[in-house]
Amino acid sequence: MTSVVDGPEFRSAVAGLEVPGMGTEVVGPFLANLVALLRPERVLEVGMGYTTPFLAGALADQRRLAAAEESALAAKTSHHLARSGELGEEWLLDRPPLLAPASYLEPYRPSLVAIDNLSIEESSAARTSEVLARLGLDDLVAVVNADLRDSIGLLPAGFGPIDLAWVDAWECLWFFDHFWDLINPDGGLVVMHYLMTYPEGEAVLHYIDEVRKAHPGELEVLNLLESQKLMQNSVTILRRTSGQVERRYAGKGGEVRFTPELQQQARQQVEVARRRG
Repeated sequence: MTSVVDGPEFRSAVAGLEVPGMGTEVVGPFLANLVALLRPERVLEVGMGYTTPFLAGALADQRRLAAAEESALAAKTSHHLARSGELGEEWLLDRPPLLAPASYLEPYRPSLVAIDNLSIEESSAARTSEVLARLGLDDLVAVVNADLRDSIGLLPAGFGPIDLAWVDAWECLWFFDHFWDLINPDGGLVVMHYLMTYPEGEAVLHYIDEVRKAHPGELEVLNLLESQKLMQNSVTILRRTSGQVERRYAGKGGEVRFTPELQQQARQQVEVARRRG
């Protein structure tokens, strides 16, 4: 299956959005890979530009991949059930391998909301919608043309909880104080750009760390530095954990347990896939 993000048309289109002083040439692909890893349903971006097509393109890739996986998983499960009536290691490793049937009981319908008031002249935000339309990705993106502080009430109805937020704006502290409750408590991520190596950003990091220490189990923090850069040189990843759901599929040694619950979920996924046609 051809990836949108890896295609030559995509690379050509996004090249016109790259602004040297914004420092997102590595972050764009990083966010695309993060989407592939997490497969989030509701993604929020604060500050449109070079990274927007990477987020939208990765969501489009995952939407197509999830649909293909759903059909293939149902087909392989039906095959193995017809042979033995039970599922085991051979089913687990058959293609598509390792998939959890419970993840395919509902269709994957991702969306991206991008907030930007288009006030930064040197930004490529104003040209982003044109690039999204050129790439056929505009159906995935809802643009909120507003200042961040005025945007909460303008989010689309039903947009929540937020599974992944990318914040490329000076208002990281305000976002943390006012949007944190909208982040999925079951492992939702907030990725913030450029808080390391300058005083105001380091103060934000200190504030977040104080919140972490005061509220055990609420969040995890990871800072990644692009050490070769003088500025625009880091991402900070916050992971909300206050409502984390336990997912334990394996026993000691990491071997998957083919429990009656797993067997039932696999049969249910086959029926769901058949109904969807």
